[in-house]
Amino acid sequence: MNFSEKPKQKIAFFIGTACGLGLSPILPGTCGALLGVAVHVGIVLMLPASLQMPALLLAFAIFCAANHLLTDWAETFWGEKDPPHFVLDEVAGYLLVPILFREGSLLKVVLWGFFLFRLLDIFKLLPPARLIDEQLEGPWGVLLDDLVSAGYAAWIMAVIFWVAPGWMM
Repeated sequence: MNFSEKPKQKIAFFIGTACGLGLSPILPGTCGALLGVAVHVGIVLMLPASLQMPALLLAFAIFCAANHLLTDWAETFWGEKDPPHFVLDEVAGYLLVPILFREGSLLKVVLWGFFLFRLLDIFKLLPPARLIDEQLEGPWGVLLDDLVSAGYAAWIMAVIFWVAPGWMM
């Protein structure tokens, strides 16, 4: 990676790759989404219950804003649309899962949420995620398919919780 010595370029690279997690040679989006897991777990373990949702919403908004601010830079830097090492969309996508699904134990929400979100995001099994991924460009195109996948993951978790609540406790 040959980028200039400009501090802004280095900061954009660090943020856009989710602190380097997105640089993984295999499944960079999945590795990048782990930053969302760390933020989620940190918020739940370090803040009182009354501040957890505001903190999750703030973190989600920050990652969405960073995605929007850095998408053009990332596409220019890597020379492709929605570059795989630019993973802020995966971080924001994962964070949407615990915002939408607030039941059960932290461990099960993290495991189920991460697994379902990544499965749905990678394979784009349910519409309109695939359509968004294929037809919408720019920051919204990069982000929205992940948010749709996260919404479906939270919905599936809610169905599981309703049918078999013990699985989420």
